[in-house]
Amino acid sequence: MAGGLAFFIWWFERKLQPGFRNLLQAPDRQRLRRLLELGFPAATQILLEVAAFGAAAVLAGRLNPIALAAHQIAINCASVTFMVPLGIASAGAVAVGQAIGSREPERARRNGFVAIALGCSFMLCSALAFLSIPRPILNIYTHDPTVVATGVGLLAIAALFQLFDGVQTIATGALRGIGETRGPMLINLGAYWLFGLPIGYALCFHFGLGIYGLWWGLTVSLVAIALVLLWLWNSRSLQRPRLICYSR
Repeated sequence: MAGGLAFFIWWFERKLQPGFRNLLQAPDRQRLRRLLELGFPAATQILLEVAAFGAAAVLAGRLNPIALAAHQIAINCASVTFMVPLGIASAGAVAVGQAIGSREPERARRNGFVAIALGCSFMLCSALAFLSIPRPILNIYTHDPTVVATGVGLLAIAALFQLFDGVQTIATGALRGIGETRGPMLINLGAYWLFGLPIGYALCFHFGLGIYGLWWGLTVSLVAIALVLLWLWNSRSLQRPRLICYSR
């Protein structure tokens, strides 16, 4: 994959001067530092999110095989629908960044909200699918009646957080377009690890809700992250002087 991408970059930029000869020059430490300042929090944010759902799988494994199987199937279904807003988030980050580079903060703000609206439209459709045809979806994975029965309830919860999952993913991408990566990292840290997972653990093991309690904790996390990130994007995209400085 890396080789294919390198070839594509060479093919796309082969007529540029000096082209790839820049790779032979001494590294620009200031630019590398800026890349790390942007990239490290973004990578940590992804790590925190993936680790949170991994921790949820470990906790589900402490219940019983039925709960764990239903959890894994429902998470896989939610992960498939998540791919669409994830792709829109990448496109949104590019569109916002290009507008900032063109000194057009109004267009950057519009691009970000258009990306969020597109993602929300798709996630509403996936939520309707989870609610209206859960059994056909689950039957793709298994015909075990107990797993399917548990999975129907989990897909109903997944339907509730679909919209918020799309918002938080695309808002994160839009914020990356204006150079804001530390805020989403801290929000994910607080919402998942200090808020959602403890609530899910308590509901699951202390209040007797089982796997459903664990999923309610994840849902609370996603709702909180989506609302805070949407507010953050709205406020940061209005700060025009700061937007311009990110493109320097």
